[in-house]
Amino acid sequence: MTQRTPVDGPKLTFVGKFFILLLIAGSFAGAYYLFFMRGTGGGATGSGATAGSGVDVRTSVEPGTGLPGTSVEFGIAYGTEKERWLKWAVDEFSRTGAGRGIKINLIGMGSLEGAQALLRDDAESKKIHVWSPASALYTDVFLSEWQMKFNRQPFVRAEQLALSPMVFVLWKERYDAFTPKYGEVTFKSVATAMKEPSGWAGIADKPDWGLFKFGHTHPNQSNSGLMTLVLLAHDLTGQTGELTMKDILQPGFQSGMTEIERAVRGLVKSTGTMMRDMVLRGPSSYDGLFVYESVVIDYLHNAENRWGPLHVIYPKTNMWNDNPYYIVDAPWSTPEQRKAADAFLEFLLSEPIQKQSLVHGFRPANVSVPVRFPDSPFVKFESSGLKIDIGTVVEAPKAQVINELLGSWQRSVGR
Repeated sequence: MTQRTPVDGPKLTFVGKFFILLLIAGSFAGAYYLFFMRGTGGGATGSGATAGSGVDVRTSVEPGTGLPGTSVEFGIAYGTEKERWLKWAVDEFSRTGAGRGIKINLIGMGSLEGAQALLRDDAESKKIHVWSPASALYTDVFLSEWQMKFNRQPFVRAEQLALSPMVFVLWKERYDAFTPKYGEVTFKSVATAMKEPSGWAGIADKPDWGLFKFGHTHPNQSNSGLMTLVLLAHDLTGQTGELTMKDILQPGFQSGMTEIERAVRGLVKSTGTMMRDMVLRGPSSYDGLFVYESVVIDYLHNAENRWGPLHVIYPKTNMWNDNPYYIVDAPWSTPEQRKAADAFLEFLLSEPIQKQSLVHGFRPANVSVPVRFPDSPFVKFESSGLKIDIGTVVEAPKAQVINELLGSWQRSVGR
């Protein structure tokens, strides 16, 4: 039997082996490019989305946008009622591709204080590139003063971030003792309680509670203080339409405002600070305040664990605090800073970040975010007096009325 020699397959020539080596080397080069060069922004462009952020993330963009591969710093002068939410949002933004290379300085200021800082045009002004007051109430006054100073429009973009009405808030124990005597909580009933010479002894036979202590922020520095004056004027004059010069020049209103305001305790410049002090020190500091709904919600849980529950009461006539975000067209603001500020604004308006604003007591400006659901604070704390529907809402008065109101307060109270 003849033995056959096995037949081998075709042999690779030297040229074939050379091409295989080239192919392997090319694969390694491609892998290096994809995992190292693109990961550090050193190559091709692409786009994607940060999980849950709703903000476009780019691996490489043109210089000057403040996004990856660039470096830009800008400051936001903000009302402190948004402090917890904004600090959280800045930290989250820094983790996204859109926030890489952007440094945001949060500058806590009373809303009117921030406007006044911008108008000074000094070293402190130049740190501010975005003004985010609690509401647009003072904006008309600011617009006229800015145009006189700089002869240009002040904003390149303006958007609402979140909404919050004004509320009275009392310790629940105080509220339960107050209403049998006065029926309801209004500016008029609060004024009567503050005038009671024997304090809580005469109000509810509680001499250990001392005098009735009520506070709001400073009208010349804080938006909530100015809101208090406007809504006080509506309460005392009975005006449910637009507040006019005739309304606030009535002798009855002037004397009523003076009587109430001279008895008010506090007049600090920060709503958030005042609310924190009430919760920190308890009823020895304040029996009640007039503040944003949002700051009350933010502290409801902490208050109950320290001193007991709080109770919220909505005034018969109310106003919305819309927390605008104004990107300022200031002489010291660069195009790069404006683009970075715009990128952060888009992030704030995205659905996940708007949902987090609800956690801190705000009603989101993004209408796709629901307010009524089982874990919503407006459902969880309904027994504390929180309501979705706040009743009659009035519009902000004109700049002339605002200025006269502040001037009248300064002349009569002078604090």
